[in-house]
Amino acid sequence: MLSDIHGNLEALDAVLEAMAGERIGHYLCLGDIVGYGASPNACLDRVSGLTTDVIAGNHDHAAIGKLDISTFNPFAAEAALWTRRQLTPDGRRYLGALPYVWRNDDLFIVHASPAHPEEWIYLSTPWQADEAFDAMPAGVALCALGHTHTPMIFEKRAVEEPSRPIPPTALELASERRYIVNVGSVGQPRDGDPRAAYCVYDTEMKKIEIKRVPYDLESAQRKIRKAGLPDMLAERLEFGR
Repeated sequence: MLSDIHGNLEALDAVLEAMAGERIGHYLCLGDIVGYGASPNACLDRVSGLTTDVIAGNHDHAAIGKLDISTFNPFAAEAALWTRRQLTPDGRRYLGALPYVWRNDDLFIVHASPAHPEEWIYLSTPWQADEAFDAMPAGVALCALGHTHTPMIFEKRAVEEPSRPIPPTALELASERRYIVNVGSVGQPRDGDPRAAYCVYDTEMKKIEIKRVPYDLESAQRKIRKAGLPDMLAERLEFGR
């Protein structure tokens, strides 16, 4: 699973190379393919050629005028408008057709939160996780999401108990429990670790692991600056913020 690529082709290619070395049978993309970075069309080409199981993120909608960007900070708004100008017609159609959620028998994915997916809630606290657990489809034990750019795991032991955060390390899922996993960001991590993040879910062993991989950060920064995007968007990649 990969999320929040944000037009960072160098990070995406490093993640795909790392994933190619693992036994990945099914790729899932949790949204925000574009926005911030300087390679939106190339990232769209990579993802659309990788899997059909892709959901929309708020920056994907912003880039096609489907989301009001008046609430975005100035840097994000400028990047959204720049991305909108760069997208090909096929890219716009692709982003416009993406659903808000995807699920199978034991996994539910959404970009922001199962509670009102279209409102792009930042899920970062136990009480927000409680609301999200209540909104998950019945019978589904695992929800994966992105949006905050910060790897995080919440566990729910019983309906009457509050959810609790647990370290975002390799985890064997326990039966009779439910989990919400933030898989982190491929293209713009914000947890102080500049390496690209992705997540592997072993459906046989019921094990989930968030992994990190270095990438050619300097090339990504150069592309952002050459495109005339805000310099802050290049600087922050170096610090994972």
